[in-house]
Amino acid sequence: MAKKRDHTTYENLKRTYPDFLDAVEALGARVRQAGPLDELSVQLIQLGAAAAVRSEGAVHSHARRALEAGGTPEQVRHALIALTSTIGFPTVVAAVSWADDVIGEGKAT
Repeated sequence: MAKKRDHTTYENLKRTYPDFLDAVEALGARVRQAGPLDELSVQLIQLGAAAAVRSEGAVHSHARRALEAGGTPEQVRHALIALTSTIGFPTVVAAVSWADDVIGEGKAT
């Protein structure tokens, strides 16, 4: 079973720099509203980008958000393995393991 993830870094930033985090969150909301893609599609795209830059925290965040937007664990994993020829097998395996951290939290099965 995956260990429970702690989100204190984000919460600490939000507490310390509330205006900055409000601006970042507002930008994200505006971008998601700017076009025809649904929330799940946007989150899967951002998940792929997070995997490509090897950001464990962002993979956790976007995997969680994709699940909350109605995605399944299989869709999250498929979005990641679809990147294999672009970002490489080792990076994909790492990203799948990070996504599985979130999937294992009980938010999805």
